[in-house]
Amino acid sequence: MTEKEVIQELWSGYGKIIRVGLENAAVKSIVVKHVQLPIHKNHPRGWNTDIGHERKVKSYRVETAWYDSYSRNSTARLPNCLAVETEGDEVLMILEDLDEAGYSLRKRSVSWKEISACLEWLAQFHASFLGEVPDGLWEVGTYWHLATRPNELEVLADQRLKAAATAIDEKLSSCTYKTFVHGDAKLANFCFAPDGKVAGVDFQYVGGGCGMKDVAYFVGSCLNERECERLEAQILDTYFMYLQTALGERNEELEREWRSLYRVAWADFHRFLKGWSPGHWKINSYSERVTAEVVNSL
Repeated sequence: MTEKEVIQELWSGYGKIIRVGLENAAVKSIVVKHVQLPIHKNHPRGWNTDIGHERKVKSYRVETAWYDSYSRNSTARLPNCLAVETEGDEVLMILEDLDEAGYSLRKRSVSWKEISACLEWLAQFHASFLGEVPDGLWEVGTYWHLATRPNELEVLADQRLKAAATAIDEKLSSCTYKTFVHGDAKLANFCFAPDGKVAGVDFQYVGGGCGMKDVAYFVGSCLNERECERLEAQILDTYFMYLQTALGERNEELEREWRSLYRVAWADFHRFLKGWSPGHWKINSYSERVTAEVVNSL
């Protein structure tokens, strides 16, 4: 067994993900996610708080529970979990190497075909866990959930959005139809195969909620503001086509409810982003317009 490469360091010095080569085994390599809690907290944007530390610690517990208890029930493609080992402050997750399984491509920009493939993945993921209770996961999924981000809300300069934050959160959390959301479904967490199929990785923020949170966040991670606006109807039509197919029977009530929450989910992430990093490139006129419309409608 030999370490072939470090795939990436974990956020804020919490460990690393490595590719390990195997000999005399059924597969040539595996991926090991090694979580080791740091003695010195070192956040790249300066958010070195106990709240932030506790959130990250819980995120790794959640990911361990996810691979242990839920991942095999997903019809959306993701790495098979081969083993999970926990000792003291360290966690080892031993996972299938998706590169070796054929999903070796990573994208910085995407065509419509690739966007559609990711929307299909999200639809299959959400259909797999519709109505499930997230025991051991985040009760409310996503890394920007309001209850876990009091510091970012505190410094939010947009007073109307700040005042509306709780109502936006409640609107999403009180939806009738809930599933598990991936919670960090950005383009960087999708692995592509040459034939166009995709697989998803990184399940630290998986938990309960409305599937629109993943869809809005994914779209914002790979399209500019003009494309977000121009393609909005096409994105939703495509996602719901895949979702209805994955569910096996049409659920018009779910579609009606979730469609009405797409822009609410967009405003929810925008609230986090404006507090966390006011100069971020994702803060654009489309997001401002959508958020203002949501705030006005409350």
